[in-house]
Amino acid sequence: MRRLILFIFLSGWFAAKANHLFIPMDEKQTNHLKAYGIAYWILKKQVEVDWLLNYRGGSFMCPYSPEIQNELVVRGVSYEILSSAKVNSILTEISSPAVNFDVMKLEKVPRIAVYSPKSKQPWDDAVTLVLTYAEIPYEVIFDDEVLRNDLPKYDWLHLHHEDFTGQYGKFYRSYGNFPWYLEQQKEAEDMARKHGFAKVSQLKLAVVKRIKEFVAGGGFLFAMCSATDSFDIALAAEGVDICAQMYDGDAADPAAQSKLDYSRTLAFTDFQLVNDPFEYEFSDTDNNQMERGLRQDNDYFQLFQFSAKWDPIPTMLTQNHALTIPSFYGQTTGFKKRLVKSEVLIMGETGSIKEARYLHGVMGKGFWTYYSGHDPEDYQHTVYEEPTDLNLHPNSPGYRLILNNILFPAAKKKKQKT
Repeated sequence: MRRLILFIFLSGWFAAKANHLFIPMDEKQTNHLKAYGIAYWILKKQVEVDWLLNYRGGSFMCPYSPEIQNELVVRGVSYEILSSAKVNSILTEISSPAVNFDVMKLEKVPRIAVYSPKSKQPWDDAVTLVLTYAEIPYEVIFDDEVLRNDLPKYDWLHLHHEDFTGQYGKFYRSYGNFPWYLEQQKEAEDMARKHGFAKVSQLKLAVVKRIKEFVAGGGFLFAMCSATDSFDIALAAEGVDICAQMYDGDAADPAAQSKLDYSRTLAFTDFQLVNDPFEYEFSDTDNNQMERGLRQDNDYFQLFQFSAKWDPIPTMLTQNHALTIPSFYGQTTGFKKRLVKSEVLIMGETGSIKEARYLHGVMGKGFWTYYSGHDPEDYQHTVYEEPTDLNLHPNSPGYRLILNNILFPAAKKKKQKT
């Protein structure tokens, strides 16, 4: 009994002397993914969070409070209690020009939207999986919300692994007679008619252009898998019919390739369309399995490191406890580097095959990130496969890249170095 009383007394005394809570993001963190959710939760409490760029894997630090400490315990996130002297020591170390560290203050709770069909799809989406696991709230929006100009309500938008070209993912050969495919096609055609469009491709182009306006106006766009290249293809093909008869009722323009305008795209240029309507591919932007020539046991990509003090944005987006990330397939697996625009920043690549995996760019007042592949913890995800259980992957470096993007808008008020 005396020992218990002494423990409670000492715990209370130490907490009273505590200055900050430190959330390590290196190998000592038991649950990296939920740590992002804690950072988001702290921001919702109107408490600023320091993101210590490149310091111990991109660790977080905030003022001490018993409420935050309790939430860390409940969610199973590792933490340390630091004295004022220790905090000052860390900040002094970080400020030294001799080290590649910096402090980014997170000040704003990002308002998050996920662009996704409201009806249940027969496959899962990595972003909604990790947001749910990390306990970060989001809203699902789709064509109705985009076209009625709801996007300015949000800071951050994720694109579901969507086909913005109006070809229904080019699943026709394998799934054209499946009930879920037919229902998806009917819903899309009904949506197009509702908004006054004769074709689904025209509807999706209008959506893409609204999303591009959202980014130019200061929004943050994050896209994965086929939403990346199909978004750019839709922009380049404005006013050009690239859909075969089974997708929109008439033949594609035989001169479509020569009519593409690459100046409209975000990331890619000079790509060639895949005109075969039965081939499960949109363009040659993507490295297919045969071209890649890699197996799961030797398939990795590397993150680049950036200057925390002079390039804080790519530094934030690449925070991790690992620089080598296990690769994973998707309908769009990897971007051919030769087709990436020169002004686009490549943040991760499979160097052996000249393949970009993680891209970032600026447009107007906003930013966008493209991340190739479908599920960072499922090497080759298939339709009808069970969703990944992130309880088995709490330290996933591939999923961490998604969550870096979630917190990015929280730092947008910080004055950047020039």
